[in-house]
Amino acid sequence: MSPTIEIDCVAFCRALADETRQGILRILLEGEKCVSDLAEAFPMSQPTISHHLNILKSLGLVESRKDGKYVYYDINRDNVIECCGMLIAQFGCDPDSIIEVECEE
Repeated sequence: MSPTIEIDCVAFCRALADETRQGILRILLEGEKCVSDLAEAFPMSQPTISHHLNILKSLGLVESRKDGKYVYYDINRDNVIECCGMLIAQFGCDPDSIIEVECEE
């Protein structure tokens, strides 16, 4: 488990406000992927996907490891959960009172 980093709720919300970044995180829930694997899932260039990954990585929401000429990315579940908890706490919500909502794919 990697150490968590402290970020502000606004930066977290800005990162998740983008549909591509949300999609990247959903794909990474399946396991680590290299940039070219992720680029195949979106109608955009590999450099654009790398840009989105850099934003997620700067906030500690994804981690990377290099293997030869490839860089593999994986979701940092602990930090995502921590950031969601911080957002909930910002508004004084009781986590036990939050209802589950189905996300649209």
